[in-house]
Amino acid sequence: MQTERCRLVLITPDIAVVPDVAERLKNALEAGDVASVIIPDWGMDEDQFQDHAATLSGIAQEAGAASLIAGAPRVAARIGADGIHVDGNRFELDDAIRQYQNRMIVGSGGARTRDVALDLGEAQPDYMFFGRFGYDKTPEPHPRNLTLGTWWAQMIEIPCIVMAGSDLASVGKVAETGAEFVAVSEVVFSADADAAEAVRAANQRLEDVAAASAETQD
Repeated sequence: MQTERCRLVLITPDIAVVPDVAERLKNALEAGDVASVIIPDWGMDEDQFQDHAATLSGIAQEAGAASLIAGAPRVAARIGADGIHVDGNRFELDDAIRQYQNRMIVGSGGARTRDVALDLGEAQPDYMFFGRFGYDKTPEPHPRNLTLGTWWAQMIEIPCIVMAGSDLASVGKVAETGAEFVAVSEVVFSADADAAEAVRAANQRLEDVAAASAETQD
């Protein structure tokens, strides 16, 4: 998942809140560069989630984005997803890495302090995620996530994903931390968002930040 400039990661919303998530996801992915799509279970039972995840995973993979399943490793394996997202403790992450990392991406969330992040990082996940699903309702990214993302990007080789806010401008703020990936959900999937236009605009902001950084280095 390494990249030369910050890239987008989409987090799919609860289907109970956004019933047309599959259509929105397809439109978003057709509009521009997206590295991966994280698909949380949002409390669904396993059978229901498996059907839902299979649909969204297929849309992501067809568009060339990695599909990452959060909350249900067995579902990820059954549907042929590209990876799993573990938002738990070190024991759960170690177990997931032992069982699945030889054939799938295994990423880690759940780090809200440097100490926890370093502990999880010792397990060597494929990425570290700073943020919480569903907590991007305010325009700005959470300051803690920006701080952790900046520190991690400067100190640790494992790539990180930082959660943006609900405002498009927050995508650029995350990119300025040096994080490899910026995660968005509300920006793309909120009721008043145009998913395709949001992805186009977000990628433009990422290009602008990368260009500005290159000029500074020159």
